[in-house]
Amino acid sequence: MPSVVDGYTSESDWLAQLTQMQEAIAALKTDLSAATAGSEYGSDLGLKDEDFSASGASDSDEIFDYSDGVYDSYSSDELGEEEEEAKSLTTKWLLAVCYQYCARRFAGQEPRELADNILRVLESDKNDDELQAALVDILGFEDLDLVSQILMHRSEVVASARAAEPQLGGAEDAILRLMTREQREEAIRQADLEHKSRPLGSKLAEKSENYPHVYCAYNAGNTLSAFGKKYSLPMGSKEIEQKDYTEIQIPPTKVGTVGANEKLVKIKEMDNLCQKTFVGYKSLNRMQSLVYPVAYKTNENMLICAPTGAGKTDAAMLTILRTISLNCIPRPMEAPDAEDFYCDKDDFKVVYVAPMKALASEIVQKLQSRLAWLGIQVRELTGDMHLTKAEIVKTQIIVTTPEKWDVVTRKSVGDTELVQKVRLLILDEVHMLHDERGAVIESLVARTQRQVESTQSMIRIVGLSATLPNYVDVAEFLKVNPYAGLFYFDGSFRPVPLAQNFVGVKGKPGSRVSNDNLDKACYEKVKEMLLCGHQVMVFVHSRKDTMKTARMLYQMAADDNSLDLLDSSGHAKYAYAAKEMDRSKGRELRDLFKKGFGIHHAGMLRSDRNLVERTFGQGVMKVLCCTATLAWGVNLPAAAVIIKGTQVYNAQKGAFMDLGILDVLQIFGRAGRPQFQDTGIGYICTTHDKLAHYLAAVTQQIPIESRLVERIVDNLNAEIALGTVTTVDEAVQWLGYSYLFVRWKKNPLHYGIDWSELSDDRELHGKRRELIIKAARRLAQTQMIIFDERTESLSPKDVGRIASNYYILNNSIEIFNNMMKPAATEADVLVMISLSGEFDNIQIRDSDSAELDRLRLEACPCQIPEAKKNTTAPKVKESGPAEKDTKGPKGGKEDNRTIVTSHAKVNILLQAFISKANIEDFALVSDSAYVAQNAGRICRALFQIALNRRWGGLCEVLLTLSKSIEKRIWPFQHPLAQFPLPIHIIQKLEEKDSTSSIEALRDMEVGEISSLVNNQRMGPEIAKALENFPTVNIDVEIAPLNRDVLRIKLWITPDFRWNDRVHGSSESYYIWVENSDTAEIYHTEYFILGRKKLYDDHELNFTIPLSDPLPSQIYVRAVSDRWLGAESVAPVSFQHLIRPDTEAVYTPLLNLQPLPITALKNPKLEKIYGSRFQYFNPMQTQIFHTLYHTNENVLLGSPTGSGKTIACELAMWWAFREKPGSKVVYIAPMKALVRERVKDWSARLTRQMGLKLVELTGDNTPDTRTIRDADIIITTPEKWDGISRSWQTRSYVRQVSLVIIDEIHLLGGDRGPILEIIVSRMNYIASQSDSSVRLMGMSTACANATDLANWLGVKRGLYNFKPSVRPVPLVTYIDGFPEQTGFCPLMQSMNRPAFLAIKTHSPTKPVIIFVASRRQTRLTAKDLINFCGMEDNPRRFLGMEEDELQGILTKIKDDSLKEAVQFGIGLHHAGLVEADRQIVEELFTYNKIQVLVATATLAWGVNLPAHLVIVKGTQFFDAKIEGYRDMDLTDVLQMLGRAGRPQFDTSGIGRIFTQDSKKNFYKHFLHTGFPVESTLHKVVDDHLGAEVSAGTIANKQDALDYLTWTFFFRRLHKNPTYYGLDIAIEEQDSLSAQEAANEYLIEMVDKSMSELTKSGCVVSQSNGDVDPTPLGKIASYYYLSHKTIRNLLRYAKRDASFGDVLKWMSTATEYDELPVRHNEDLINIELSKALPLSAENFGVPMWDPHVKAFLLIQAFMSRIELPITDYITDQNSVLDQAIRIMQASIDVLAELGFLSSVRMMISLMQCIKQARWLDDGTLAQLPGVDMGMLQGKTTTVKDAISMNRQELEGLARRLGVRRTDEFTRVCTSSIPHLALQVTSTNANIALTVSRKNSHPNSNFRIHAPKFPKPQTEGFFVILGDKDRDEIFALKRVSWPAEARGRPSVTVKMELPPGLQDERAMLWCVSDGYVGVEAECEVRLVQSAEEAWAEK
Repeated sequence: MPSVVDGYTSESDWLAQLTQMQEAIAALKTDLSAATAGSEYGSDLGLKDEDFSASGASDSDEIFDYSDGVYDSYSSDELGEEEEEAKSLTTKWLLAVCYQYCARRFAGQEPRELADNILRVLESDKNDDELQAALVDILGFEDLDLVSQILMHRSEVVASARAAEPQLGGAEDAILRLMTREQREEAIRQADLEHKSRPLGSKLAEKSENYPHVYCAYNAGNTLSAFGKKYSLPMGSKEIEQKDYTEIQIPPTKVGTVGANEKLVKIKEMDNLCQKTFVGYKSLNRMQSLVYPVAYKTNENMLICAPTGAGKTDAAMLTILRTISLNCIPRPMEAPDAEDFYCDKDDFKVVYVAPMKALASEIVQKLQSRLAWLGIQVRELTGDMHLTKAEIVKTQIIVTTPEKWDVVTRKSVGDTELVQKVRLLILDEVHMLHDERGAVIESLVARTQRQVESTQSMIRIVGLSATLPNYVDVAEFLKVNPYAGLFYFDGSFRPVPLAQNFVGVKGKPGSRVSNDNLDKACYEKVKEMLLCGHQVMVFVHSRKDTMKTARMLYQMAADDNSLDLLDSSGHAKYAYAAKEMDRSKGRELRDLFKKGFGIHHAGMLRSDRNLVERTFGQGVMKVLCCTATLAWGVNLPAAAVIIKGTQVYNAQKGAFMDLGILDVLQIFGRAGRPQFQDTGIGYICTTHDKLAHYLAAVTQQIPIESRLVERIVDNLNAEIALGTVTTVDEAVQWLGYSYLFVRWKKNPLHYGIDWSELSDDRELHGKRRELIIKAARRLAQTQMIIFDERTESLSPKDVGRIASNYYILNNSIEIFNNMMKPAATEADVLVMISLSGEFDNIQIRDSDSAELDRLRLEACPCQIPEAKKNTTAPKVKESGPAEKDTKGPKGGKEDNRTIVTSHAKVNILLQAFISKANIEDFALVSDSAYVAQNAGRICRALFQIALNRRWGGLCEVLLTLSKSIEKRIWPFQHPLAQFPLPIHIIQKLEEKDSTSSIEALRDMEVGEISSLVNNQRMGPEIAKALENFPTVNIDVEIAPLNRDVLRIKLWITPDFRWNDRVHGSSESYYIWVENSDTAEIYHTEYFILGRKKLYDDHELNFTIPLSDPLPSQIYVRAVSDRWLGAESVAPVSFQHLIRPDTEAVYTPLLNLQPLPITALKNPKLEKIYGSRFQYFNPMQTQIFHTLYHTNENVLLGSPTGSGKTIACELAMWWAFREKPGSKVVYIAPMKALVRERVKDWSARLTRQMGLKLVELTGDNTPDTRTIRDADIIITTPEKWDGISRSWQTRSYVRQVSLVIIDEIHLLGGDRGPILEIIVSRMNYIASQSDSSVRLMGMSTACANATDLANWLGVKRGLYNFKPSVRPVPLVTYIDGFPEQTGFCPLMQSMNRPAFLAIKTHSPTKPVIIFVASRRQTRLTAKDLINFCGMEDNPRRFLGMEEDELQGILTKIKDDSLKEAVQFGIGLHHAGLVEADRQIVEELFTYNKIQVLVATATLAWGVNLPAHLVIVKGTQFFDAKIEGYRDMDLTDVLQMLGRAGRPQFDTSGIGRIFTQDSKKNFYKHFLHTGFPVESTLHKVVDDHLGAEVSAGTIANKQDALDYLTWTFFFRRLHKNPTYYGLDIAIEEQDSLSAQEAANEYLIEMVDKSMSELTKSGCVVSQSNGDVDPTPLGKIASYYYLSHKTIRNLLRYAKRDASFGDVLKWMSTATEYDELPVRHNEDLINIELSKALPLSAENFGVPMWDPHVKAFLLIQAFMSRIELPITDYITDQNSVLDQAIRIMQASIDVLAELGFLSSVRMMISLMQCIKQARWLDDGTLAQLPGVDMGMLQGKTTTVKDAISMNRQELEGLARRLGVRRTDEFTRVCTSSIPHLALQVTSTNANIALTVSRKNSHPNSNFRIHAPKFPKPQTEGFFVILGDKDRDEIFALKRVSWPAEARGRPSVTVKMELPPGLQDERAMLWCVSDGYVGVEAECEVRLVQSAEEAWAEK
């Protein structure tokens, strides 16, 4: 054997070495003892405690720990050599074996380390089999012999190791002792050198940095020997042995004094913000003064470690003041003497996280009283104290608990406003990290720090804690800079130093002897303290013990004749306290007080707790027995504290555990009252075996470790649900922010990580991954997430989200998954709740049984499953986890009745809580409160899960039970019990159950109710409660879209009177639709009824699937979220439901040879197409012949991007070839599409083919001649409808040979009816004239193409291709998102998934994200930028160099766009100026930016394809319903059509993000296409009115015939239910069905005609004829609704003011569609205040679109800046319609003959075009005029235009004009100088109007620089009598088209008969310039020649 060890061979060598070694050791010992005699060894090393704090604890058992070096005392000399050898041989043998093994196997492992590991295994308490397995793991299967050898020697090896323990390296001495003396000296020198130069293990290798703010004057408490083998107690410590116990006394430390270079900060030297906050202070204390410069003058993250009572709260106050000061004007730092501060309170929030609720309320009071002077609001947000959204907004400082703040920040979006405004996060008692709840703090900090990094926002984190040894680690975790923000203050900073006494009682722990000794020791210490006149707090560890201990101490004092020590009746305040005590509800409290005792624990009532605190604080009570909550939560010091016993029951472990060190320190912190004593005394009484542990822990504190691993599963789930973690890699990164990660690297062994693992993988990636994957698998197993092991992606599931939001543990979810059944009853649900993991810690106590049995009988209406004796678990609970608490006699009640299990106890307590039962036992009261608090939350979570599973019956049970728990009322009680009515009245109502339902009571008179309850006075009270009982009524309308989908419309009307006290600001309801047979839920909505909009129409629209067999009916339920019994059910019968057949007919794509372009046989055309392609694509090839060679009508359905444009061009070439001189009309549903088509065709076709093209839209109306000359007319439906209405008079309408209607599937949209009318009219025109009109419809593939084709008159030209015909195939994904309350939160929850979708599908190719509104473009881009910020390359989307980027940024006007473009993201919406839009389009086209966030206009208007399209949200805000509405499916398809770029991609990708409830709808229709239904029946009035005016319809029969041409008529027969026509299913195709349809149409026509008659637009005769009226013709001509005319007639009057006419115009029906977005009513209110005419008296609410129009026109005339960009575009659209409405109004007023009002309306028109007010003066419209200089000027425009140039320049100077040339040009030539000449002719008047000055350009544009569209000069010629305010005739005049220079025009006016010898005036008034008019007087004389003579 010896030959192996280190290669020494001969025995003589050995002996020589031995003697050498012994001498060397002897020498060493003397050196060492000399060194240690002087001072404690190591005190000169300058190492700090924490540098070796853990080694004592964790490394002491490592016998072969080579890092221990050779410095400790050897005991070798004192033993005889032989004994020595015998003892050490075995460990030596083991080491030698390991040397051999390592040499033989591999050199990678150190022999000592191996021996160490083996020894550790041998010392464990495993049996031989386990040991064998463990050793095989270490040594491998090849060395089984060695394993058995080691096992044989186990006992000797272990014994020898233990014997060698005091020495240092047993193995090393063994080897040393085998050397000669020289070798030994050499070895020792070598070892010494090695020891000094060896790199330490990382625990010891912490560089002993000297941080500037660590104030550690001396090693607090006890110093360990260098490597933690022995303790030496601090100076002056005593050990006293008593009969029953051992006591160790450690004297108090000295109080530190202010150091030489420190000085206290005087309050008066601080700025005023601090002075006014620290009122009553003279200076900060020593600790606060040291912290002040960093806390108040920087934004550094901080960690402040200081002993309890050192004033940390005020240090935190300094950081709060810093945050406030940054939001103050003036800044206190800059102006320290400023008295008044304006604090911008909306910009910041401070969150103070306190570990306990008790502490939270204390902090709130402190902060509130300090900061009240600033008006800062401090509120508590804990389990007890909820805050509403409004309260949160108003609060600046929120004091909360870790769990509550975790819940708030877990919601992906709920309180983002709040979370984003947090500027300071204060974590009090951050040493709680070691506690169970530490995991919560870790996840909070990690989440906050990731938020800081992602949003680049500044959130300061400040940690406060007691003194902890590894403060550096906590600082690292909080991202504190140790050189700036790390503060450590030792015990000398305690205001009152602490004497610590450790008492270890003798006897076997837990035995009777030990417990008695503990009581005795405790009593003796209490007595000692009382003899010194001190008050004492005795801390015990359960609520029940407080009582028991108080009685025990009293009894012992009585036995000892020492009761006089407890008597405080001599105290001055005793009498008062006694009186207060008598009022207390607690019987025990009253009894104990008389004996001089008090008790305190969290289970007591708040009022009793406060009373005890007050009494003890005043000194009236001598001894207070309390639990640790008092130490944490309440600042109540005492002279002495005694901790009685250190065994605390840990419910989760189901066993007793040692009291945590931090609890001990916190309790000790309560000892000593600064104002009374100079020391505090702390006793800890524990069992003898624990004495050393506490002594070590309290004096030489143990580092705190992380507890995250225990909670990792739930915390990971929260992050996945939040969306911040989506892959394993992100989870690994998230874990890197945790304290766990910091400690893993510092102390890996504690967490089972080998040092070698750490050295191989410094960042512990592998370990982190392993932990995350394990947690992810667990989550996937419980159905909470989807974990794809291949891609390692982590996606949340609804159950996981619910668990996260409601804080449910994963094991509870597992239980629920197993136990939830759709048909569960209340009793089943209660059992399920009681089994939840949250209640595992509820224990059964002996004292509970009797009371629980009583409660079960009295207060539990639901059955509780019983566990009979000898059974193991309750019956119901088959699927839950095994029962934990059947351990021995404590498990339940040993009785023949029943064994109450802990779960049954929870069940009983919960039912008793709802029943408001009276519970006597203290402990049960607190259990009951705990159960109730958690059960409500769990029940809500279960309801959400049931809703998710669509189980209607269970949902109702769970929602009702949730409300029962919240209201403490059973569902079978009377609903009025929720009102404060007397109990006996409620009981009366319950007795008369049948007659007293809410409905029945509502039908009664007050008197009847009074007699029902036999109480006259209560009748009115009950009636009032009935009025306030919040029920709603539901009306339902159903419309089948096809066989499988039903659309449901709900109207919800509140059926109660709102009372703010009862209902608050809103009531919420769950609305769901369920199958009557199976109770399966088809759809759910969460509906909030707000007080503000109580009386509006509340309409909900959604679709549900229909499947065979159909249920007989469905139920629509509306169930209140808060009120029991407030629910309504509307049954919907399917008896008359006719499901339309929707067999979609698709045209197969034939496999044809592609056709070359030569088939066109037209060289010009071949040249046009040849530049782009040589062959037509397969679809074009298939339809070529029909389009190009026949005149068949065609319906072409094919997906976006399949080449439909070329197809319609083919039909166009047919028209020009076969019908030369005819016209082609192309109708596109949107201006954007028209513009795109015009741009494309102008560039490609018109010039090459010599064709003329004209655009006809609202923006662009060319004159008649241009239209007459054009070959191609591109227009919108409205415009063409308006023009073709008077087709008889317009020849060019009759010349049309081909009408192409693009996107004809929009027939079902808002503008569909217009398309129907156009097609019907074109067909009608063709039938009236000889030439036929060819119709061509184009659409995406649609589901009912056959109907569309029939209506279009298509015979052989129907081509309906499948969506898959796209040239670039499209892959579509539909992602469902959970419903959020609010649209913005929902949108925000989609941003991260959108970013991830880009990374997944299109990391480098172009992406378009479509959003619902302009605001969303900005918000989405902002979030994407934040996500980019977290990437390695934040500009990953940018594709250009910095210089080019800077060049582009200078051109961009919009700020949001500027910011976004820098990150490669573009915005695109109608609110951008044209130049910005073009820049963005160009950048995107050339891949300079990769992502484009756009509104829907982009999908239609601009052809910018991308590889990936994300439709982010499928809803938009609709002002008409003032809510969010679903986009049309066609819009969504159009957006997806932009995915896939034909020239670059082989496939496109579309992702639709929508709510979960809409997912199936999109899944269904994206592939089958949406059936097109008509909406004509809703707006038929105006169209019939137009046809009556045009003369097409002369009677009602004509109207019926006219309707038969429409698509509506076709669909009415196919899908009658949709149009509200009730036909029984069996009669669908019978004659009676035909008759019913005819009746329906006749009724529709009658209704329309009566509406039109009311508006004065037609006159109905009794015989069915209808005649047009002038008003009807006006409406038709100007394309206005008849309701606009009706409105005007209602308001019209003579002598209207300017405000009147503006108001009349604003009420036009055309403005109904003006968008009103969210919160714009607030902008309107502000705008209204700033404008001349207030909108307050408009008579409608401020969010009405008409109010908005009224304000926008005023703002335009006032030329004021609009508050938001959206308003600018809205203003343009208002002005767009305004001219048309005013023109029509002028005609209507002229018809009425109101001259003054006509003149005023014309003035309004002039003012709007000039953007000036009428009273601004006429000169205000001239360019460059300074409005301030107009005051008092009498000159008018008329004067100005007759001045010469010099006079004009003088006038310009007087008016402050800078550019006189433009001013004079406008005066001399732009503004017309008119001359009138009247010539008489027969029976009418002839007037020549001429322009005296020539116009600068030939198109006669007026000078109106502000008006968005160019306007042409025009005039009104009016003949009337001013005195009688009568108008005789009115005519519009414009210059002839060919006019140039100084034109003139002659007007003939017919006069109404009966004007004889009248004097009249003729006016010619400009329609564009204020004050420009000419007039002359005429006398109308009827002469013999029937002629009019001019006077």
